[in-house]
Amino acid sequence: MKLRFEGELAELLPGIRALAPELGIEESEQGLPVNVGQVAEGLEVGQAEGRAYIRYAQRHQFFRGLGLLVQHGGSGEPFELREQAQFDTIGPMFDLSRNAVLTLDTFQFLLRKMALMGLNSVMLYLEDTYEITGEPYFGYMRGRYTQAELREIDDYAYQFGIEAFPSIQTLAHLEEFLKWEPVKEYRDTKGALLVGEEATDRLVERMIESVSAPFRSRKIHIGMDEAEELGRGKYLDKNGFTERFEIMTNHLDKVLQAVRSRGLKAMMWSDMFLKLASRDGAEYYDHDTQIPEEMARRIPKDVDMVYWDYTHMEPEDYEQLIAKHRPLGCNLVFAGAVWVFNTFGVNYGLSLKATDAALQVCKRENIREIYATMWGDDGMESNPLIALLGLQFYAEHAYSADKPDWQRVAERVKFCTGLDADTYLQLKLLDETPGSEPDNRKQSNPSKFLLYQDVLLGLFDKQIEGLAMSEHYTQVEQAIVSRRDAEAELDYLFEVPQKLTAVLRRKSELGIVLKRAYDAGDTGTLKRIADVVLPEVAGAVRELRDAHRSQWLRMYKPFGWEVLDIRYGGVINRLDTAVVRLTDYLEGRISRIEELEQERLLYSTANRFNNRGVGWCSYYYRMASPNVFFHVMNPF
Repeated sequence: MKLRFEGELAELLPGIRALAPELGIEESEQGLPVNVGQVAEGLEVGQAEGRAYIRYAQRHQFFRGLGLLVQHGGSGEPFELREQAQFDTIGPMFDLSRNAVLTLDTFQFLLRKMALMGLNSVMLYLEDTYEITGEPYFGYMRGRYTQAELREIDDYAYQFGIEAFPSIQTLAHLEEFLKWEPVKEYRDTKGALLVGEEATDRLVERMIESVSAPFRSRKIHIGMDEAEELGRGKYLDKNGFTERFEIMTNHLDKVLQAVRSRGLKAMMWSDMFLKLASRDGAEYYDHDTQIPEEMARRIPKDVDMVYWDYTHMEPEDYEQLIAKHRPLGCNLVFAGAVWVFNTFGVNYGLSLKATDAALQVCKRENIREIYATMWGDDGMESNPLIALLGLQFYAEHAYSADKPDWQRVAERVKFCTGLDADTYLQLKLLDETPGSEPDNRKQSNPSKFLLYQDVLLGLFDKQIEGLAMSEHYTQVEQAIVSRRDAEAELDYLFEVPQKLTAVLRRKSELGIVLKRAYDAGDTGTLKRIADVVLPEVAGAVRELRDAHRSQWLRMYKPFGWEVLDIRYGGVINRLDTAVVRLTDYLEGRISRIEELEQERLLYSTANRFNNRGVGWCSYYYRMASPNVFFHVMNPF
């Protein structure tokens, strides 16, 4: 498609040229004339009588408009679109701290997709994955970004009108830095800083200075969430018992002093204040929580509070919880999620419904700043690229007064990413299995724990007993294969899900079959499992691992892959041991297989399991074994 742009273009040309190859457009004097101009508000795009126009209020809206022009104008038919942004700021938060540090190429790819969607912000969650001069252990061997790399991300985002800014931790969630012996002076507990110390104060100042320097933005997210350990380690030994609220607010004052002195504007997660105000001091979503006046008075008002909520699906929940935040007296920001946490897939059932409810309420409550978090908990088997449908849903919500029409979302995601919405939606079926709650609202993640569980120990076998998991994964594998498009730029993303379903259709119920055959003395079945099934599963796991390695090294820095390499190696080695144990039993070298003698118990009766159903497990080491992976009292 040849275009001839007319108007004030100087600040737009770098972005136009960055997007031109994937939009299939070419600047040409013989091209369709496109009049470009700014208006006071909104976005207007149209084409008629051999001419087109894009009128935009903010720079990022132009690039959404450019995409809409190419999407709707290729046929030459006249059209006219008008949109009004419902939020001032909207965009993703990429977790770059849980092993998966995006390469610059992948980050730039995502920024191009964001530009076409019309998003205008990206938050980089960086616990220790950035450089601090004088702190060589900060992000050591973790793929940390250099100042130059962060500046390159910022420059690339800026050309599209996208504001990039850092999200760091200045209190807790610093386990990966504090684990090192040479930095023990900073450690209160395994993940929390020893606040109230001059050395810690200087460290926090250098964190803020280092991470903010590469960015044009004056925003900084200072974290401070989930700090339940605060003041309960070395701090307690040195200072005696002090209320956590007092410790936290004193530290917050110091952090904000460092922020203000550099001309920055801070935001922080709100959960600790609501937890401290709750009846048990630990519940974030307690609808009965009331913020006491003395707490509200003590909290600085120049820090934005980020209310994060990833699970509620009813508007009433958001309305009530937003109301609980209002007495804090701070500007309120909302962070939802596209659920790539602790899974190989995306929990689209929960993500889309929770997002829809949340954003409709945010519009009514005049919350103007919105983020879509994509956490990488426990090592990040998933990735943000397969979450692009969820991000597209956020984008279309941002330009719709009410709920966006799903057909429009589907058309837009196809245009912006090259994949059908239904292709993305197959990924929810990795976890939305027999036994899961409707829309997987309890965040069941069998795609992960059924892969990593030991076939001889069968920790989750009782949990899935009677559920047709093998049949389910057979159907999902076929569905993924049938929807793949080798010509699509992102088709490679479905190689891992396809290989995973090939493993799970063989392995998910294998422990149950194995235990049943052993208990029945069915040596024929045991021999077939040892000679045929287990080697076949091991081969499928190797294929999955190879596909996953290829994908990881394509989108992430290499640091962190070793964790998944070790996990895959554990699965393969345990399958090999299972063959040995069965063979020894069948050939009479041992009289029994003690692992298969054990009664299978429910993994959990907690709420996410409801005494049945598939359930959830947060940590690999709890999936792989009930025995000790590590035990740390005093690591040094």
